[in-house]
Amino acid sequence: MINTVLNVLSDIVLLIGLFFVFLGMLGLLRLPDAYNRLHATSKIATLGAFGVMLSIVLRTGFTPLGVKAIAVGLFLLLTAPIAAHMITRAAHRHGVGLCKESVVDEYGKACKLSKK
Repeated sequence: MINTVLNVLSDIVLLIGLFFVFLGMLGLLRLPDAYNRLHATSKIATLGAFGVMLSIVLRTGFTPLGVKAIAVGLFLLLTAPIAAHMITRAAHRHGVGLCKESVVDEYGKACKLSKK
């Protein structure tokens, strides 16, 4: 009985994770500039990949595969936002422009204030 419940829960979490991965890919294709694309891929796809890893843990338990899935999920949660921030910062420093619909450049304001 408990295995059936865990399998169904694992399938639900897997579908949710795959949906978020799909949204991250869609954001990568549809958003206008590098900054918006990085936001979509780092936030949404990280959540989606973590959902897939959580599904593996629910399906296999604390087997060696489950422990690896926990480690990979935690690694993604810790490193993907930091990597996206560093890539965005490098793009801004190298002059990659915002899309024309962008109204405010908060990072550009902060950089100008710190140089004074």
